[in-house]
Amino acid sequence: MSNSTKYVFVTGGVTSSLGKGIISASLAKLLQSRGFSVTIQKLDPYINVDPGTLNPYEHGECFVTDDGAETDLDLGHYERFLNVPTSQANNVTTGKIYQSVIEKERRGEYLGKTVQIIPHITDEIKERIQILGKKGTHEFVITEIGGTVGDIESLPYIEAVRQLKWELGGNAMFIHLTLVPYLAASGELKTKPTQHSVKTLLEYGVQPDILVCRTEHHLSRELRNKIARFCNVDPDAVIESIDAKSIYEVPMLMKEEKLDDVVLRKLKMPSTVPPDLDNWATFLHKWGNPEKTVRIGLIGKYVELKDSYKSIAESFIHAGSSNQVKIDVRWIHSEKLNDENVGIMLDGLSGILVAPGFGSRGIEGKICAVKHAREYQIPFLGICLGMQCAVIEFARNVLNHKDAHTTEIDQTTKHPVIHIMDNQKNIVNKGGTMRLGAYPCKLSNGSIIKEAYGRTEISERHRHRFEFNNEYIAEFENAGMIASGINPEGGLVEIIELKDHPWFVGVQFHPEYKSTVANPHPIFNAFVKATVRISEPVKS
Repeated sequence: MSNSTKYVFVTGGVTSSLGKGIISASLAKLLQSRGFSVTIQKLDPYINVDPGTLNPYEHGECFVTDDGAETDLDLGHYERFLNVPTSQANNVTTGKIYQSVIEKERRGEYLGKTVQIIPHITDEIKERIQILGKKGTHEFVITEIGGTVGDIESLPYIEAVRQLKWELGGNAMFIHLTLVPYLAASGELKTKPTQHSVKTLLEYGVQPDILVCRTEHHLSRELRNKIARFCNVDPDAVIESIDAKSIYEVPMLMKEEKLDDVVLRKLKMPSTVPPDLDNWATFLHKWGNPEKTVRIGLIGKYVELKDSYKSIAESFIHAGSSNQVKIDVRWIHSEKLNDENVGIMLDGLSGILVAPGFGSRGIEGKICAVKHAREYQIPFLGICLGMQCAVIEFARNVLNHKDAHTTEIDQTTKHPVIHIMDNQKNIVNKGGTMRLGAYPCKLSNGSIIKEAYGRTEISERHRHRFEFNNEYIAEFENAGMIASGINPEGGLVEIIELKDHPWFVGVQFHPEYKSTVANPHPIFNAFVKATVRISEPVKS
């Protein structure tokens, strides 16, 4: 199948954050719903090898795959839409490209040649793009190029895909996402930014086959014809992408615009199977018609930038639709929480989630939130550092180890209930060296978590260096906090829960990474169910 794999390259112009990832995922969903095998990859122009060392304020959430790749958050969208896992090969960065080329040069693989952007860097990019297609398992590989056309750092990628288009012949095409802004003063939609964006692309030797136009207002037939005329595309290849209430409505909008029909026609892939989005429509209907509302507080230190917790927010949407409830997420900054104001700031919540993170900033606020949830019997979910905060809070306030802490923050604590993993102690380099990717976990019979999953053995994705200190297990369990999930290979505590509480769970892994539209995550599902059980209906 590798010879017949079709490649769709998605570029962006005018401005960033237009939604290339959502358009790519929506097209992939439409093609998948027709029975095609599809995967999506993201090319990121930054020089970091991966986003693992990036502050969330810089680039939002770092998404982790089963095979332990720290990747761009767009891969989360790809998985949530397609319900298919991604891998190392689905995210390529300039850092990875240069690292690989330099290593080859050091090994003498270029036979004394001068190593240059063209052909060495562009050849490496082309090779990475085709890895997924050459596996022979995908009929379509959709490749999203980060940034906007005209960015200096994007140029090698544009040149590489320009070359690939000619090498692949009729098996490749370009979709260009652009902006058609509305000027309120004149009451007009303006096409000039799109024209200039396409002109820039043409200067690099790339003619887009399809234009997807982001807009606040519907594009008239006249306007579409004008764009088509000035940008050398067919009128039916000018696709309107109007603002939507939810990213999950975009596949439906693209279906109405016949984006998949145009792609299949241009790639000469006839299909008599119409897109089957019935299950998707059911999800949207349940999401849009909730029977009640519950308020859940998300306690974190990056709440100003909601993309920092993108997968958690999306997991709530999936679980909300599954339970037919609207989840009113209250974003609460952990640095602002303390013992004096915690009751006021967390008032009216039906559930509390303490988010993952690293470092000392805001950790005492997270511990305050855990104590409030434990004492007032509010359903609680702690993820990664959130789980560790639950352990610290219990040690301090139930076991009476007042100085209990994690050695990540206090290396002199007499009660290191959370400590660094043995295989992490001598690591100096920070990039890609944590416990990353999927690991198995065995659940205890009779536990809250076993009831949530409905099975005993699970596999979940990790991203951490520190863990529960097993020397304290007996003391914790005797006082009512049990280790209900254990890694069978190393005996690491993966899940803790409280016995005498409506629903109190902490997980060392990241369940949010595996929640999709088709399969809302069992932990989020159970957590939302618990909040519904104890809450009175709240008026929206």
